Amino acid sequence: MRFRAKIVDLACLNHFSRVINTIAKLAKTCTLRLTDSKLYFILSDKVANGGVSMWCELCQGNFFDEFQMEGVAAEHNEIYLELVPENLSRALKTAQSAKAVKIKLTNKHCPCLRVAVELPSLSSSSRIVTHDIPVGVIPRRLWNDFREPSVPDFDVSIYLPVLKTMKSVVERMKNLSNSVVIEANLSGEMNLKIETDLVSVTTHFKDLGNPPWASEDGCQSSAQGRDLESMAEARIDIKKLQQLLARQQVNPTKALCNIVSKRIVHFVLLHEDVSLQYFIPALA
Repeated sequence: MRFRAKIVDLACLNHFSRVINTIAKLAKTCTLRLTDSKLYFILSDKVANGGVSMWCELCQGNFFDEFQMEGVAAEHNEIYLELVPENLSRALKTAQSAKAVKIKLTNKHCPCLRVAVELPSLSSSSRIVTHDIPVGVIPRRLWNDFREPSVPDFDVSIYLPVLKTMKSVVERMKNLSNSVVIEANLSGEMNLKIETDLVSVTTHFKDLGNPPWASEDGCQSSAQGRDLESMAEARIDIKKLQQLLARQQVNPTKALCNIVSKRIVHFVLLHEDVSLQYFIPALA
């Protein structure tokens, strides 16, 4: 099992840093899955137990100048590691003006991701700062626990408003309530509502548009045949929503959410080379 990679391009390095920073804010620990073409950051708290889950996918070719890996076996050419993303984020913070960053899986006293940051120096010799980030190697028999979460049959899918706007609305609401109702319909309308004994506040968004979801046989999930005006809604933990919006270091080119009434809200943020899915379960 071997892995080594190198980033030389500064724009790619900063972009990679921003992605890791976002993940570090969303998950205390996560699973890093390496394949020869992609990296995945996975958080699979069981949604059934009220935990959020996350699936972030990056094409390695868009970030790394060199990328070599050998998985656990020829027929299972993948590596699954458990790590604390904050540690990786910290290591990359020292790399903002680096000439190159090398990442390598090592195993001296315990398995580590070694991040070697080559800094520009005035003399001919280069300065290299290394960070050893402890990781846990996840055995092959547990890999099935980290499959891509299936998107439930949703009632409504809608594009999100500008995330900055949504973030400032949610931040104000957070001071008034622990939960927020997110509701939307197939006419491009979405509302964020809080209701307490003392106050009820609703923010309306219009003309957001609904993604043209069509499955293979041409029918559109359970949204098919649904009244365009009727709202699907779910009440979710406002802190979990705020966490997602507050941490958007990666400005998505498309952001949408799928609502399964009373069950789950599934957010999808797409950038040209990163996709992030985030599932927040509904509160009873």
